[in-house]
Amino acid sequence: MDAAIEQAIAEHDCPGVVLWVERNRAVYHKAYGRRALIPVEEPMTEDTIFDAASLTKVLATTPAVMLLVERGQLKLDKRVQAYLPEFKGDGKEAITIRQLLTHTSGLPAGIGRNPPWSGYETAIRMACTEKPVAPPGTTFRYSDINFFLLGEVVHRVSGVMLDRFVAREIYAPLKMADTGYLPPDSKRPRIAPTERMDDKILRGTVHDPTARLMGGVAGHAGVFTIAADLARYARMLLNLGELDGVRIFQPETVKLMTSVQSPEGIPARRGLGWDIDSGYSRPRGKIFPLGSYGHTGFTGTALWIDPFSKSFWIFLSNRVHPDGRGNVLPLEARLANLAAEAVVGFNFSYAPGSLASRPGEEGAESSVKKPAVLKSVEVLNGIDVLVKQQFAPLKGLRIGLITNHTGHDRERNPTIDLLKNAPDVQLKVLFSPEHGIRGALDEKVGDSADEKTGLPIYSLYGTRRKPDPDALKDLDALVFDVQDIGCRFYTYIATMGNCLQAAGEAKLKFFVLDRVNPINGVGIEGPVYRGESSFTAFHSIPLRTGMTLGELAKMFNAERGFNANLTVIPAEGWTRELWFDQTQLPWTNPSPNMGTSAAEPTRRLKSSARLISTT
Repeated sequence: MDAAIEQAIAEHDCPGVVLWVERNRAVYHKAYGRRALIPVEEPMTEDTIFDAASLTKVLATTPAVMLLVERGQLKLDKRVQAYLPEFKGDGKEAITIRQLLTHTSGLPAGIGRNPPWSGYETAIRMACTEKPVAPPGTTFRYSDINFFLLGEVVHRVSGVMLDRFVAREIYAPLKMADTGYLPPDSKRPRIAPTERMDDKILRGTVHDPTARLMGGVAGHAGVFTIAADLARYARMLLNLGELDGVRIFQPETVKLMTSVQSPEGIPARRGLGWDIDSGYSRPRGKIFPLGSYGHTGFTGTALWIDPFSKSFWIFLSNRVHPDGRGNVLPLEARLANLAAEAVVGFNFSYAPGSLASRPGEEGAESSVKKPAVLKSVEVLNGIDVLVKQQFAPLKGLRIGLITNHTGHDRERNPTIDLLKNAPDVQLKVLFSPEHGIRGALDEKVGDSADEKTGLPIYSLYGTRRKPDPDALKDLDALVFDVQDIGCRFYTYIATMGNCLQAAGEAKLKFFVLDRVNPINGVGIEGPVYRGESSFTAFHSIPLRTGMTLGELAKMFNAERGFNANLTVIPAEGWTRELWFDQTQLPWTNPSPNMGTSAAEPTRRLKSSARLISTT
């Protein structure tokens, strides 16, 4: 585990980590790397306080709700409207507390931020007017709305805000002294900073944008914690509600919330708040039994508890520091297996009481030949294929690169650096699309120079929307490498089309380093645009295109008569039915508008795809 973490830090997947593995009070815990990288480096320490992100759902909201259920003040199968009278319309009257806890309410993933808003009450009001995107109880859709509504239910039933309730009822009795919302300034030096926002690094302020707009106290995000406190919490749950003579829950309550509560027929198996067997069960790995439970957080946090072997493991990182580009998903999956392997003397292949695999899943006895859910496969984007080809298609060419922060290979090496250092390739100039070369701007972008390479950067989202002839006169080719999201209105499509047209006019070669469509290449939905070409509707295509950028480039070149000398370097290993989370590729938010709370990219994109299909 040490080696895996050190390698991830060396590869800039995260600045640092605190790890905790425990079984029957036999403990291994350690701090690795750096707590902060900017403005000055700080070593990671075991008492570092982390933004727990979506661990809040099971550290605060779930236990608060279950205490009220245990005390008879809440009913799991009672309608949410009984506690929030304004929660009505569009069929929401049928949604129950249990459905919020299991993410089967049918509500969308989150509330929007345009037009701008702020305030806790505003968020609750907006959530109460959201229209479900599926009938309640029919599908699993991970939703932050579910949990900040639950936080408000706790507020109204108990008479105190969620942060005060859990501090009094959970954290103080368990002696979790460094866990809670809104950490005081006195603890700031120990808090792991997260991402840069508005020219400052967040430190002690919740990273999740919705929770931040709500004032820092929300049911879906906002709790800060340390590994030692999480270990106390996990021990309490393994001991069925009691720790060091203090009882928090009755044993039946712990068993209820950590057993499958999602409806039959829904593939994802969830407890009340807790994840058991779904697309987010990465910290279970391949060894811990089905029926163990846990949760993850967007900032790079994870907790997994196995009641069969009486063990748990904790992973805390601030992988979003300092620029949001870190990725610990492969590391979490690897550590999950290593944590299980560290449990000596327990037979994981025989764990009485564990769940059976579903028909068609690995380990299940079934006549079904194909799994119900596709397994992940290793996919190479166009830039990875180009590297494998040793840049042969570009050799001897003077090139201009259209890219941004999403242009990188599987190891997150920027395409800019790869082409700049490629033998016999002359990278002469850069062009940036909307949001700039680093993807951080939500306004018009000006020309600049790349700090690392010194290359000029010409903006294609300012005074110009396609390259000027003067910028192309000393080039042989243009190369395009940007991650799209599979929707017509994303302006990267128009930028590619404009650059393709410019290449045709200037008699330049045009290369598209293709990338997977993150919401798969099967779904083609929404109306086909029939109006004049615009920057958000460049071509007559459906709202959800079902195509990759390379395929779109071929369509534009043929149907618009650009006659460019087009070459697409295709992705390898991708098949049309694959969603992004099945590709083992690292994700980078392609624009500020894609960044939401503790939601993994494919969840957000799947939710977007479903919204597109109903628009």
